[in-house]
Amino acid sequence: MMFATELMRIALAITFVTLALAQIMSMVRLVLGPTTGDRILALDTMVINSLGLVIVLGIHQGVQIYFEVALLIAMLGFVSTVALARFILRGDIIE
Repeated sequence: MMFATELMRIALAITFVTLALAQIMSMVRLVLGPTTGDRILALDTMVINSLGLVIVLGIHQGVQIYFEVALLIAMLGFVSTVALARFILRGDIIE
């Protein structure tokens, strides 16, 4: 039983570090992105990475409220990405 707990702890640590590194690389792409499309995709990737970080934190702490927070982040991230893309393409969000 101790081996499974230790393996889970190591897997969560590796996952957390990987997601944090991906978040940093997305921030770099957001700043250096040559086009607006690259910046929109970087923001969307940052939403997905933060979603993963919240879920990993919820698994690590064993608290279920983080999964509800993850659902809210996912919904807001999708809506904001669509709104930003429509604004860039059309110049307005609501027709």
